[in-house]
Amino acid sequence: MLAKIESRGEIALLEKDIAAIPGAWVGDSDNCPLTHSFSDGIYTREIFIPADVLLVGKIHRHEHPNFLLKGRVTVITEAGGLEELTAPCYMISPAGTKRVVYTHEDTVWVTVHATDCKTPEEAEKFIIAEDYDDAELNENQIKVLEELCLL
Repeated sequence: MLAKIESRGEIALLEKDIAAIPGAWVGDSDNCPLTHSFSDGIYTREIFIPADVLLVGKIHRHEHPNFLLKGRVTVITEAGGLEELTAPCYMISPAGTKRVVYTHEDTVWVTVHATDCKTPEEAEKFIIAEDYDDAELNENQIKVLEELCLL
């Protein structure tokens, strides 16, 4: 099984190793459909992940709630280490969290984000960081991104 992950660097190395596996899924995949929903100031992102998939999630810029609605997964993060989660459950993800996930069963995972963005493309630019440095935005940068979503 996987050893304990203790740093962002180790997660990045694991992501690189996974990406080198033929047929591995790193980043968006048509095999993991997303459903996007918007309401007043809220963006909800639901992903379906089939059983027996190893993937690396994206880095989210802001603290937000997560809901595991269906399935059983093993998750690795720098904050939580290695843990097994079984639906139904919820958690709050700190800003800058990146997960390595193995799905033991078909899985439905939902994240909820506070934003005034109105399209998935705008919302993703606002909530998803390209790397850990990008995840640690200052208040001015966050304000600019918020204003872009209001256009």
